Amino acid sequence: MTVRLTVAQALVRFLSVQYSERDGERQKLFAGCFGIFGHGNVAGLGQALLQSELEDPAALPYILARNEQAMVHSASAFARTRDRLQTYACTASVGPGSTNMITGAALATVNRLPVLLLPSDVFSTRVATPVLQELESTTAGDVSVNDAFRPVSKYFDRIWRPEQLPSALLNAMRVLTDPVETGAVTIALPQDVQAEAFDWPEELFAERTWYVVRPLPEASIVDKAAELIRSSKKPLIVAGGGVAYSRAQDALREFAEQTGIPVAESQAGKGSLRYDHRQSVGAVGSTGTTAANTLAREADLVIGVGTRFADFTTASRTAFQNPDVRFVNINVARFDGGKHAGLPVVADAREALVSLASQLVGWSVEDQYRTLTAELATRWDAIVDNTYNPPAEVTSKLAEGLLTQGEVLGAVNELSAASDVVVCAAGSMPGDLHKLWRTRDPKGYHVEYGYSCMGYEIAGGLGVRLGAPERDVFVLVGDGSYLMMSSELVTAVQENIKIVVVLVQNHGFASIGALSESLGSQRFGTAYRRRSGDGRLDGDYLPVDLAANVRSLGVEVLDVNSRAELETAIGTAKAADGPIAIHVKTDPLIGAPDSESWWDVPVSQVSDLDSTRAASVKYEESKKAQKPYLAPVEAPVEGGGNG
Repeated sequence: MTVRLTVAQALVRFLSVQYSERDGERQKLFAGCFGIFGHGNVAGLGQALLQSELEDPAALPYILARNEQAMVHSASAFARTRDRLQTYACTASVGPGSTNMITGAALATVNRLPVLLLPSDVFSTRVATPVLQELESTTAGDVSVNDAFRPVSKYFDRIWRPEQLPSALLNAMRVLTDPVETGAVTIALPQDVQAEAFDWPEELFAERTWYVVRPLPEASIVDKAAELIRSSKKPLIVAGGGVAYSRAQDALREFAEQTGIPVAESQAGKGSLRYDHRQSVGAVGSTGTTAANTLAREADLVIGVGTRFADFTTASRTAFQNPDVRFVNINVARFDGGKHAGLPVVADAREALVSLASQLVGWSVEDQYRTLTAELATRWDAIVDNTYNPPAEVTSKLAEGLLTQGEVLGAVNELSAASDVVVCAAGSMPGDLHKLWRTRDPKGYHVEYGYSCMGYEIAGGLGVRLGAPERDVFVLVGDGSYLMMSSELVTAVQENIKIVVVLVQNHGFASIGALSESLGSQRFGTAYRRRSGDGRLDGDYLPVDLAANVRSLGVEVLDVNSRAELETAIGTAKAADGPIAIHVKTDPLIGAPDSESWWDVPVSQVSDLDSTRAASVKYEESKKAQKPYLAPVEAPVEGGGNG
């Protein structure tokens, strides 16, 4: 039996009956479809989505977005919130509408988040070539701008003929639901093919379940990992995003309590333990706590759990200074399991931790190591207190109406509920949040730092709230990121999706300004100022009224000029029913406490500037601490710990 539908109608019907299942929990794979219509998709996918909505509004709900990049960010944030078990599709028109999604695709793939992208494409028949917005290639007739999606997609296909759609769809679902291979999946759809009718086999539209598996660790590898742990004296766990996606938080907590091994966290892994758990030492690396980084420097064994060991996590390979340090890498992906010449425990994080715990019954670190962990964490906690509530010698330096960024983060942290979610992505705030935010809930921290994409924040907050409508979402965004992409505030108003936007105004790029200064570039080009008479951007601050801009998009704004006003505004925002913003000004020159760590950003080796020459000398000195981490894993004869 067959059913006659257009390619677009068949695609929409297929997506509406896909399901994912893990641990017996089954849910629709696609919560809906974001889109912006144009001449490339309005008559194809636009018509199909309209028809689907009229037949069954719940089949594949459509959300009109305002920016193509932003809608991919929203889909990625939703997928992360739903532990990669659900996602959205995204459709865009031919040409710039589609290529606008490429940055979003890169973000999804870098962060290993499943998102289905449906960019419109040129005519397959080529009867009217070149059509509006078509890139003409002099070297190949089958190339379009959508080929730019290939390097940032985990799977790419282009549907030249209707017969190609079923195999492309099955491959797409396979990749989207594979915890190892997942990322952006792109199916490019020529605009004429979208509207072309075909007789489809009915079984293509039967409900289909994609099972997300939990790979078990190899027993002999678990034995080897347990041997390495028993022989260590100063082991350290680095928890990454894989802990969250596996929902392994309880297993990690029990493992840490049993063994006494302290737990540090990457950006994606923050929230793996509550901030006040006795084994928690918080963020590690370039934006880490002094507690985690002190332990990292001396660690003789680093147990990575679901982390890809990005440069911020390893402080550009300077965090782990013990000459005998070795790595045990628990990861569902063999690619990550083998990093730093580590022992790859290729498995689901939860299952691997449970298996390891069973092998380590009766063993723990020495009591003095537990004591050191607690002392370091307590010291850092006092530093956080001092940053949340800065002393008079700090506040006295502030201009009237200005707060420190640490004060803003502290007020939001202390006045939000444990179940609320903080969202951020780029600038100085992600680093401050990593080291300062006190996580009280596994889902309470959502910072996109794999791609660190300016403009993600508001769109990401929208996706988080869609994925967790029972939680309040606080979007922390600086003026730089806000000006990059604020358009999805209109989508939030359209859908009455409550997000609380804390818009921090510091007149420029605070993070890059500080980095520029440290590299000897004197904060050049990082402040929002008028061009002065001498031709430089060092005049007065620009008279931009971001609060008025937010109001113009239909969102209520609360202007605050003091700590007391900020606290009142947070309470008002918590009680609001729809999207709301808090506008607060901070001093960009008062930073967060030092991580006592480093990040590798090269400095000019030759310069006429004294500041750059000094920074270059310091850079070369810092480079000497970098380690290759190439030594093979070998268990020593003598053991450590209590057993």
